[in-house]
Amino acid sequence: MTPAVPLYPSDPLSRRSPDASCAEELAAAEAAGLACALLSSEDFDAGRVAVRPALPDGGRVLYRGWMLRVPAYVALEEGVRAAGAEMVTTAADYERCHHLPGWLDRCRDFTAETVVVADPADLPGVLAELSWPAYFVKDFVKSLTTTRGSIARSADEVLEVVALLARYRGSLEGGVCLRAVEEYADGSEERFFAVRRSVFGRDGAAPPALVREVAERLDAPFASIDVAVRSDGVPRLVEVGDGQVSERKGWDLPSFVRVLQAAAAAG
Repeated sequence: MTPAVPLYPSDPLSRRSPDASCAEELAAAEAAGLACALLSSEDFDAGRVAVRPALPDGGRVLYRGWMLRVPAYVALEEGVRAAGAEMVTTAADYERCHHLPGWLDRCRDFTAETVVVADPADLPGVLAELSWPAYFVKDFVKSLTTTRGSIARSADEVLEVVALLARYRGSLEGGVCLRAVEEYADGSEERFFAVRRSVFGRDGAAPPALVREVAERLDAPFASIDVAVRSDGVPRLVEVGDGQVSERKGWDLPSFVRVLQAAAAAG
């Protein structure tokens, strides 16, 4: 099977050049033998999917770029299909790993207690029933990365974090996720990548059993899996992400490109 084409965003000012954020990775992927392409950022922002060079008819595409909201990813998938190719990761697969509710039920026993509130207007009633001592607050994708942070210790603070998330992100993505606060050992969080049921660790580290089990349950085309050790010594799942839009997070470039090669080669 011919490897999928890694598709990177172009420089917004030049369709022929990769965005600076991904130029080094694209060069390394090409040096490793992958035939990469550029998605015109300017055209995509205008609602068009334009790829250079043209995608091979009947080929497959693996996106590597900025996080896309699900409707934007659907548009990307439709544009790639119109060009005669297919995404390795379908829009349904993307949402399953990119949105917390998509993977939660498969992995609920491995991660912090989580309540999903699809409509933020329902938050006061939900919070009145929960009455937790603390909450980690995020939308379906992101937490609050300002100095205020995402931990809230009252209903009023939860609403404050939600309002800030909506302000800084333009709007919430999906609804709100309330997560119980777990204490993790300092420096214990680690990112792994999974291609279907095969798991890759940074610097060749053997993936713990928890990561292998999560990969089995997800069976995703390309995912990131973040785990940490809780203060009582129990390994815990912190987060799942779609591998196409996940940062390398401590991985050296050659090691990550080997993962990218595996994702491009997988059926």
